[in-house]
Amino acid sequence: MPVVVVESPAKAKTINSYLGSDYTVLASYGHVRDLPSKDGSVDPEQGFAMEWEIATDSRKHVKAIADALKDDPVLILATDPDREGEAISWHLQEALTSRKAIKAGTPVSRVVFNAITKSAVTEAMKNPRQVDMELVEAYLARRALDYLVGFNLSPVLWRKLPGAKSAGRVQSVALRIITDREMEIEAFRGREYWSVRGVFETARGQQFEARLTHLRGRKLDKHDLATAAEASLAVQAVHSRALSVTDVEAKPANRNPAPPFMTSTLQQEASRKYGMGARQTMSAAQRLYEAGHITYMRTDGIDMAPEAVHAARDAIKARFGAEYVPADPRMYKNKAKNAQEAHECIRPTDMEKAPGDLRLSEDDQRKLYELIWKRTIASQMEAARLERTTVTIASADAQVELRATGQVMLFDGFLKVYEEGRDDAEDEESRRLPQMARGDALKPAARALSDDWAKLTGKTAPQSGMAEDAAALLSGDGAVLGQQHFTQPPPRYTEATLVKRMEELGIGRPSTYASILDTIVARGYVRKEKNRLIPEDKGRLVTAFLVNYFGKYVEFDFTADLENQLDEVSAGARAYKSVLDAFWRDFSASLAETAELRITEVLDKINEVLEPHLFPPKPDGSDPRGCPSCGTGRLSMRTARSGGAFIGCGNYPECRYTRPFGPPNPDGEDGTSLGGDGKMLGVDPDSSLPVTLRDGRFGPYVQLGEATSEEPKPKRASLPKGWEVASMDLDAALKLLNLPRMIGPHPEDGQPVEAAIGRYGPYVSYKSTDAAKPIYANLPEVDEVWTIGMNRAVELLAAKAAGRGGRGATAAAPLNELGEHPEHGGPIQVMAGRYGPYVKWDKINATLPKDVAPEALTLAEAVALIAEKAAKGGKGSKAVKAKTAKPKAAAKPKKAAAKPKAKPAAKKG
Repeated sequence: MPVVVVESPAKAKTINSYLGSDYTVLASYGHVRDLPSKDGSVDPEQGFAMEWEIATDSRKHVKAIADALKDDPVLILATDPDREGEAISWHLQEALTSRKAIKAGTPVSRVVFNAITKSAVTEAMKNPRQVDMELVEAYLARRALDYLVGFNLSPVLWRKLPGAKSAGRVQSVALRIITDREMEIEAFRGREYWSVRGVFETARGQQFEARLTHLRGRKLDKHDLATAAEASLAVQAVHSRALSVTDVEAKPANRNPAPPFMTSTLQQEASRKYGMGARQTMSAAQRLYEAGHITYMRTDGIDMAPEAVHAARDAIKARFGAEYVPADPRMYKNKAKNAQEAHECIRPTDMEKAPGDLRLSEDDQRKLYELIWKRTIASQMEAARLERTTVTIASADAQVELRATGQVMLFDGFLKVYEEGRDDAEDEESRRLPQMARGDALKPAARALSDDWAKLTGKTAPQSGMAEDAAALLSGDGAVLGQQHFTQPPPRYTEATLVKRMEELGIGRPSTYASILDTIVARGYVRKEKNRLIPEDKGRLVTAFLVNYFGKYVEFDFTADLENQLDEVSAGARAYKSVLDAFWRDFSASLAETAELRITEVLDKINEVLEPHLFPPKPDGSDPRGCPSCGTGRLSMRTARSGGAFIGCGNYPECRYTRPFGPPNPDGEDGTSLGGDGKMLGVDPDSSLPVTLRDGRFGPYVQLGEATSEEPKPKRASLPKGWEVASMDLDAALKLLNLPRMIGPHPEDGQPVEAAIGRYGPYVSYKSTDAAKPIYANLPEVDEVWTIGMNRAVELLAAKAAGRGGRGATAAAPLNELGEHPEHGGPIQVMAGRYGPYVKWDKINATLPKDVAPEALTLAEAVALIAEKAAKGGKGSKAVKAKTAKPKAAAKPKKAAAKPKAKPAAKKG
């Protein structure tokens, strides 16, 4: 039987069901070889020779394939239809050849299919080809570039910049995009402006909203009404004049559907509509693809196969009627520059299968399939037909003019199925206007509708004294008002908007976006907060370092041009070694220039470059770097061992003034910046010592007393997460300083049970008389530290003791039981841990990714996490490796007998 090799066991199982018993279908479990993490894996002096090694976990899979080829030496490589898939096929062919499993006469062929359906797979088997070496060379070039940058640049960062971890060719550019946006936000200064709106009433009593566009016969620009006084005059000008309709313009408009998904747009839309991260989206899409529900999910293409277009049109006609099917099929032009990578769009393999027709157990898969199905169907539907109406309202003397806009849906078209999400705010055109004609008299509404009132003012009823209110200026009857606005800084990136920006710049490729985001978060350079990407101090310092010493390699144009060169390699238009040679020649020179740099030089340079940002000019003309505490020291950026940064005084330790990294608080030292001696909150009645609120390098904290020779480290307590500096008072500070709180003696042995706040949040603790170390149990809320009683504390501590296997305790119940390990036996469970859920098998504990829910984890994913953790080493991994190796040694004499067993198991994947 010919041996067919794919990447994953799930894919192998599906394909095996299509091909039947005439084929042996095995899984490679991803890449089988990689570059060792050591010097010389890519050697520029030897024509960029690359040294590969088979991963420990992959050896048994390569052996299984080699063993299968002994029975039938016919190999069919059926890995994914992209550059990565081509590389895996090449790696397999090379690895099997070196093992002599592939001999001179062994037939080896390559087949590709864009969807895992019976028709697609059987058709692909009829059209085999050889491994595409141009695609492989593009992969080799990309892998060599990533190695040369990462392996050579990361040590420079370690030596020159405390706390830095590593750098990457594309990841560093993505980090710069996020960091540049944060600096824009910090440098932004809001500008006040006002707008005037009114709720008006027609003769039939219908109400609508209009916006002032002209005043004193002149068109208003966005910022023309700069003060409350100007807005108040404008309100009075509108309110004091008789108004009528001077023009009604209705224009028909068509709205066309968005094209089908490619990888980047799928990631963006899943983020907008469901808050799914790039990694989470691709994981769900991978499972849908392997189950045969959608086409391949890594693609730059938006074109659709002709048979799929016809199937979509048939499905639209059957479900929604012939009027929703356009006369001609919609054709979408592929934006990909590289034809080799321009696969079909991401679409359902069967257009007739609506989301409700599939029995998908995982929520992510259900959501994503619904998104893909709706987008694909909508892309072939008739346009939506609208009528957009603009009504102009003016006074007889033409001193005042207002405008109202709205639209009427004449035919919903594709909107019946799907509407694309947006990253910006909706406009006002979606409102529907009442019937009006030129000459109709209008008046301010006697009383604005409550919905309109709330929308315009944020208030539910008129209030006296509104003319003094900074939020809004109202006329006497409340129908015409001025609204205060401030220009807004650019928003922080989300995963969706960052992917969109990288796509616009031509940086990265569909298959790389998820790993790029994962990497910069894992390194601690960026954190995700409410779906926004915020650069950490260490990430900003790394960016500043790279911009100054390796600026060319984090430029957007340079990185995009390099991506285009790699595309040319895969298209056969450029030799990959020439790309590597040109890159390495300049990059190695840049590395040599930094060899003699000292850390102090690097920090001084970063201080110099960031000075306009960190120390902007002061309004009074004084030295922006002058210390506001001691008056004689100069401020500069300093780094902490943790890799963070802060601003400190040069007179340290005599002056201990610090403030957070970044520009000073625009509100001055009376705002959230607390100064070197902090803000006095009061005096502790027990000790008569002053209690101050201070700002340290790790955030705000409260302190009891001052540092003296007798007491060099006065008692301190950090503000818990969620506690605001502005709301701190003496009582709150004393509550923190008096921790830990004694709850009482434990009912079993009388030992103290305490509540406190630690590095990882609030907790209760207790150390029994016969225990080697205390038990700590987390509390869900900070406030519980001061309210928790003995009964609940004992219950939490007992549960914690049970979870870690205390004496006489029962094991904690697993969150999810996944079954036996398919290779080595033993139960695989998902457990609740101190730092989140984790997979447990034997002595290995593997943390779940943040975007994976415990109940959604599959056995195959759990096995992969366990294998990855074992490969990294750590607690339990050596014992597990030794344990799993023993049966192999014992079974060596029975090799012939064991051989038939391996084959059926491999076929199942």
